[in-house]
Amino acid sequence: MLTSVYGGRPVTGDAGTVVSTNPARLSDVVAEVSLASAGQLVEAFRAARAAQPAWAATPAPVRGQVVSKIGRLVEANREALADLVVREVGKPRAEALGEVQEIVDTCDFFLGEGRRLYGQTVPSEMRDKQLFTFRVPVGVAGIITAGNFPVAVPSWYLVPALLCGNAVVWKPADYSAALGDALFRIFVAGGLPDGVLNVVHADGPTTFEGLSQALDAGLVQKVGFTGSSEVGVRIGELCGRHLQNPCLELGGKNPLVVMPDADLDLAAEGALFSGFGTAGQRCTSLGVAVVHEDVHDAFLDRLLARLADARVGDPTQDVLYGPMLSERFLQGWEKWLGEIQPHHTVHGPTGRITSGNPRAGFVGDPDAGVYAHPVVVSGVRADDALYRNETFGPLVPVVRFSTFDEAVALSNGHGYGLSSAIYTSDPATVFRFRERVSAGMLSVNNSTSGAEAHLPFGGNGKSGNGSRQSGVWVLDQFTRWQSMNWDYAGKLQKAQMDTEVSTYDEGFRL
Repeated sequence: MLTSVYGGRPVTGDAGTVVSTNPARLSDVVAEVSLASAGQLVEAFRAARAAQPAWAATPAPVRGQVVSKIGRLVEANREALADLVVREVGKPRAEALGEVQEIVDTCDFFLGEGRRLYGQTVPSEMRDKQLFTFRVPVGVAGIITAGNFPVAVPSWYLVPALLCGNAVVWKPADYSAALGDALFRIFVAGGLPDGVLNVVHADGPTTFEGLSQALDAGLVQKVGFTGSSEVGVRIGELCGRHLQNPCLELGGKNPLVVMPDADLDLAAEGALFSGFGTAGQRCTSLGVAVVHEDVHDAFLDRLLARLADARVGDPTQDVLYGPMLSERFLQGWEKWLGEIQPHHTVHGPTGRITSGNPRAGFVGDPDAGVYAHPVVVSGVRADDALYRNETFGPLVPVVRFSTFDEAVALSNGHGYGLSSAIYTSDPATVFRFRERVSAGMLSVNNSTSGAEAHLPFGGNGKSGNGSRQSGVWVLDQFTRWQSMNWDYAGKLQKAQMDTEVSTYDEGFRL
């Protein structure tokens, strides 16, 4: 039985239990999880609050050493952690290993930031006075993450938050609770004192209620949330009532634009990976292919040919993608199939893959898990639900365009703004698209997916509130700037009033 751990002690939950199962083989129970109540979540925040001052007082380079040791422990446990990613959320092993590597990359980047949490000295407008700025930790952070990237994305929050001197209460997804427990134990083994990192297993409504209570009690200074745009709106409203600005990483409807001069084979390869990798369950998955009318049919032929050859199934094998994350995610995705309209063309079978609704070349037993057919729908228009909404599954809508302005409008018109891609050989087109696309991230001749640990990650519009993760930019999420002035003139000097004024010969002319 997995339990929450806060203040350094395991705590059995008061809100019942939930079972995490292997989505590739539903009969395989990965973990039984004890769920915390809202009151217990508040207790976890109190434990973090008690531990935070001593951790903040620990020299930042020493905190960086802890981050370094966490990275080395992740490397030492790479195979076991990747195996658990495959088993609990159904990622193919190559992707699972890549996700674990992202934790290592994040730790390697931030271990040096312990020696680079720089402030600045600033010149004063008055004599005998010095000005300084400092980064200070925000205090206690509440982090809520999804399970589609069950260990990589949490590390984007946990590593910088802890490095900056904050204490953390982390709520992983209930369908990836075993991975949450494993990552928590690795972090603690890296040298974190009791209460600095706490893990709480709870369902969504309970988490929201507990977070609300903790905010009311003044126990939370920063909230980080990765999940749906709908829940992100509620988190934003809740934090706004407490004059807090959360770090929100939400959904995407990420466009992949294919210009008439594109390398169509490369574009089709990028669309295959970004549209169907992880069964389309990434926030950066391809949301809509925006294809110029001159190359529309040729691009579509190439994409469909690659899709027909792609292996789908058992994630322990060499496949493009494995199962959906759970039955709930399959059902959520299937509702979008109901938005297919008469003016659409559907290429291939749809729905759940079963022995009665088979996919050619499927790897393994389709009836054992939660598998979905890859779906390409062409003829999609800007007024269609399939264009306007994130579908979060292996479904790629294709729209035509004739002018560059149309391509930009179709890339932005759904209101999301996370990731984007454009395939072209013209640098001028690239920079014009960059200026006008609303997405926070742009790939050129590459897929919409594939973040690196030292670049800012995040979106705008429905995809987030402009906050950024990864790289040095995330430090602004977990620190506050503090300014200090030190006057050693021996008298009161008043800014804007006691300043010296230079003189000049205003009538001088050559």
